[in-house]
Order: sequence, then structure tokens, then C-alpha cells
Amino acid sequence: MEFSIKSGSPEKQRSACVVVGVFEPRKLALAGEIIDQISNHYLSDIIRRGDMEGKSGTTLMLHNVPNTLCDRVLLIGLGKEREFKDQEYRNAVRTAIKTLNETGALEASVFLTELPVKRRDTAWKVEQAVLMAMEGVYRFDQLKSKQEEMRRPLRRIVLNVSRRTELSIGEEAAKQGQAIADGMNMAKDLGNLPGNICTPAYLAQQAQELAKTYKLKIEVLEQKDMEALKMGSLLSVARGSRQPPKLIVLHYQGNKKHKPVVLVGKGVTFDAGGISLKPGAEMDEMKYDMCGAASVLGAFKAVAELKLPINLVGIIPATENLPDGNASKPGDVVTSMSGQTIEVLNTDAEGRLILCDALTYAERFEPEAVVDIATLTGACVIALGSHASGLFSSHDALARELLHAGEYAVDRAWHMPLWDDYQEQLKSNFADMANIGGRAGGSITAACFLSRFTKKYDWAHLDIAGTAWKSGKDKGSTGRPVGLLVHFLINRSAES
Repeated sequence: MEFSIKSGSPEKQRSACVVVGVFEPRKLALAGEIIDQISNHYLSDIIRRGDMEGKSGTTLMLHNVPNTLCDRVLLIGLGKEREFKDQEYRNAVRTAIKTLNETGALEASVFLTELPVKRRDTAWKVEQAVLMAMEGVYRFDQLKSKQEEMRRPLRRIVLNVSRRTELSIGEEAAKQGQAIADGMNMAKDLGNLPGNICTPAYLAQQAQELAKTYKLKIEVLEQKDMEALKMGSLLSVARGSRQPPKLIVLHYQGNKKHKPVVLVGKGVTFDAGGISLKPGAEMDEMKYDMCGAASVLGAFKAVAELKLPINLVGIIPATENLPDGNASKPGDVVTSMSGQTIEVLNTDAEGRLILCDALTYAERFEPEAVVDIATLTGACVIALGSHASGLFSSHDALARELLHAGEYAVDRAWHMPLWDDYQEQLKSNFADMANIGGRAGGSITAACFLSRFTKKYDWAHLDIAGTAWKSGKDKGSTGRPVGLLVHFLINRSAES
């Protein structure tokens, strides 16, 4: 998909389609009013007849509108003007892209980016339009024997801004949106692949290809390397699998003067629960248990495309979690890289077992901050649903950075408590800690467990179990929280 930014009058656009908005009830947005005036009230006459009320999600395609240079004019219902906010804007763009894809128009000039959105500027509107467009044309059908061919797919979109002085702002925002969308698409593709293809070795291979493309430094630690580092907790999870575990370490050096930010992504490429076997229903969705790892790779892709002036390290512990005669058992005690011992009461609480060793490994980089991203707990889905990721951090300034980035990216997180009171639930009679703390506050005790391995740096944890993928008829990876992470890193790089 190709994007460009223009500032011009809608009736003068030589395009397959011009997209304008209609507010409820029957009120043309500014671009529509201009076309209406030049066309001798062609649009308002149609609207007056009741063909378009302006309800959100509705569309009306018009052909051969008088005195215009375009082939078509697409009217998009925007809902009530006073209620037109972030979500309504994104839905309008999403609806426009879906409709354009169905028309066979190869290009379109979109004037929705000129609409006023409360508390949002031109850069935000352009970036979100690019993201919605890329989301609208995303397909994952490479594993089907016969891929569905789209009739004349949409190839080029012109996003219009109100003033010529906003052209450079729009161009920078479009570039940023494209990079984030590319990163999200990478994360989606990896998440949607089945576990028999996307193994720990495959993840490592994809990281190596990413490093080659963008000239990044990469190390892939094998099992013997992890044994030498005494990563007993991570290796305990891999014991039930025939796929060897990998520890993937990526380096992006955009500013050598500063200490790095470290992203740690959970990479369980399939999670059957181990000996604590999961129920069979919807177990196929456990291929998404590596979406934290996918989001780290997606964020690296976006950062490299944008050439951000920041130092970045990515650490991905990758393994499967399967039952086997050699698999870890409930009641086993393992020793982490930090030297702390862990009683494994539930082998299905494996994410924290691989992350804790990766978090200890992160110490060697003397990081400015560490953020881990993991599909960690079903409890977080119960607490927040699919709308917000759970954010846990005892460093309020870091938490605010991530919350702010998520709000801007419309990839929201919610700051959850991380009080010492919850640490009591992790007590063990036989080890330094247990790997679960009971049903109550499950997402919080999981974060409390991780916090015990992060004493030497500023740290935050994103639980994306509810946001990383969708179930049901729209089943698929969402690419979250790539948008949040990239904006967090953009803001960090601007400060450095």
C-alpha cells in the first residue's frame, strides 16, 4: 500500500474515488459541502431523499458526480458530530477502506483526515488512517492451497490535510504509521502461524533475517549456552519438548552514548500446559503464547525502519511447553539464573519461569529500563477483557511513559497494583518462592513473581493475554502492543 499526503480541494482530485464524511442527521462535512456546491447540490439532494442519514458505519457510493474530476464519491456515515471521537474516526476510516476494497478502485483520495477529532492533531489522524488502512488490507492466507484473489485491490491512498503547512507533518506521520503497521504485520504473521511451523528455531530464524535486513547484531543462545548460564528455570519448561529452546538476543544501536532500553518477549511457541495439561477446548489458540516475542520483533522492525536514535536490546526466551516423560512435574524445585529457587506448583504457569531468567540476563546490559511483554495470565483477561493490556510497574515514571504511549497509539494499558501485600501469596515451604499464588489476584501475583528478578533496574511488565489475539469468527493476532512499544521508544529517543 502506497500513501501520500496532499492539501487540495476535493472536486479537483483526479482519482478513482474521493471519500468524504456525513454527520448524523444528514450533515455533510466540509469536503462534502465543497463538492455539493460545485455540483449544484447533487449530494445534498440525494441526502435529502433519505439515501444517507449519516449513521456510523453506513456508506453510499456515487458515480459521475457533476463538475468533479473523480470517478466516484464515497460518502461515509460518521454518526453525531458532537460524539465524533477517537473510535468513531478509526471506524470511519476502517469502513472506508473495506468499502473501497470491494469496489475495485485502485486508488482513493481520503478527506476524512481533515475532520476535527477532539484532542487529536493532524499527525495522529494521518498515522491512524495509515494503520486502519493497513489493517483493512491485511490477509493471512499463505497456508491455504487456494488463496482468494481480490479483484483490483486498493493500492494507493492520498490522505488530505487542511493546510499546506501541515504537509510535512502529515508525511512524517504517514511514514511513522507505515513503519508501525509493518511491525504489526510481522507480529501478526508470526502469531498466526501454527506451532508446527513457528517453533523456537523458526523464531530464531526470523530474528536472524530481520537482523540481516536491517544490519542488527544478533546472538542465538542454544541449550548448552543456557546450561552454562545456569538458566534452570527456563530450561525446566523446555524439558517436555523435542524442540530445542532458544534465547534470542537482538541489538539495535541508534545512539551509542546512552544505555539501552531492553524489551523481553515471552516466546512459548505452543503451550499445552505441560503436565498441568490445559483443557482441549480452544487449546489451538495457545500457538499465540509467543505473541510477546512477536511484538518485540515487530517493534524492532519499526524502530529500524524509522532509524530511531535509541539503543535497544531485545531478549526472547523461546520454547514449547508440552507433557512428556521428561517434563517438569508439579512439586519440582528448580534454580533460576539469579540463584533463587522456585517450587513449580503448576507447570502451566510457565511464562514467568522463562521470563525470570531472561530478566536476570538483561542485567548485563545495564539498561535504562526493561519492559517485558507476555501473554501471561488468564486472570488478566478476566480483569480487563480484550481492550486494555495489564501494566505492572513499581516505577511510576516508567508506567506513565507506557500509559501515555498507549493512549496515543490507541493501544491502551491499565496500571494495575503491585503492592508487597500480594507477595505473601508466593510463599513456599520448600523453596524461595512458588510459581503461583492461587486464583485471587492471579495476574498481580504473576507480576510480583517477576518483580523479584528485576531489582537492579527500572522495570515494567505488560500482560497482553487479553489483547494479543482475537477469538471466534475474527480469530487472529492483533499485532498489539507493537504500537504502544514503538511510541514509547519514539518518545524515549526524542528525550535522549
